[in-house]
Amino acid sequence: MSRRRVPALLAVGLVGVAVLAGCRTSPNVAAYVGDAEVTVAELEAAVDERLADPAIAAYVQGERRNYARQVLTLLVTEEIYDVAARRYDVTVTDGEVRARIDSLLGGASQDDAFRQLARQQGVNATDIAENIRHQLMRLELAAAAGEAELSEAALRQRYEQSQGQLTQVQLGIITVPDQATADAVLAQLVADPAAYPAIAAQYPSNSTLPTVQGFASADLPGVLAESVAATPAGQGFTQAVPEIGGVVVGFVSDLVIPSYAEVRDQLAQQLGSEAEAAGAALIGELQEDVDVDVNPRFGVLEQGQIVPAEGGVVQLLEDAGAGVAGGSGD
Repeated sequence: MSRRRVPALLAVGLVGVAVLAGCRTSPNVAAYVGDAEVTVAELEAAVDERLADPAIAAYVQGERRNYARQVLTLLVTEEIYDVAARRYDVTVTDGEVRARIDSLLGGASQDDAFRQLARQQGVNATDIAENIRHQLMRLELAAAAGEAELSEAALRQRYEQSQGQLTQVQLGIITVPDQATADAVLAQLVADPAAYPAIAAQYPSNSTLPTVQGFASADLPGVLAESVAATPAGQGFTQAVPEIGGVVVGFVSDLVIPSYAEVRDQLAQQLGSEAEAAGAALIGELQEDVDVDVNPRFGVLEQGQIVPAEGGVVQLLEDAGAGVAGGSGD
């Protein structure tokens, strides 16, 4: 997979390029990124390469000028990531990119997935690879800057720290009409936990669970969360809940802490998301130091995207432009 310039604007996400507009201008340069240039010839070639794919041509629907802005945004983004790679001395290999794509596809056809993205977003295989490279690079940037750690030791530490949130509470909830009944029901449950379904069936309502169910701490009914947290396994509590017009009998039959192996992938996803966010923040900080100027012929930068300029000299320059800026209007 070639690394040359073209990151993708995909559903899997792309960090926008928040850059400065327009000090350096040359008719042969579409954009400057620090000391690097994206020439008009490079942009034209990149657009032509994509439009050779019928699926991408259908996506563009003759709006070449608009599509050129999309591609130019991608080329500028690629240069930003090249600056980041040099500054932090990080590298993502083609093999790592391929492995990540395979993981995301989960056995689905790569050709089918890529054709769908071409039709929906106007990107080709190189674009997709570069987008994935940038995702992985954000992880590497965070690690290189000491902002994140994705080692096995870090995962195990997160497991130890998160056991409270990971614990599954096996909880029964029976709503009865008064406190005396609640006390009697709770005594029955503590004496014979296996009788829960039969006891619950005597008090059917939307506020009664027919069987004991597992709850993560975040999913516990808010009004009962404090009582549940204070109740050991094999015991219960009663709590008046005026909103439902009765007294709740809560029975904690068991507390199940998942093993590290069971939640490792979940923890890795959490740490990965945090690391990618940290890497994106580093990209944002780096962009403050990199001077990026876009040729006004191709538009202006707004919220990290190159968009049409409205009226004035820029519009006249666009109308007079040839090559990649030609074709259908905005």
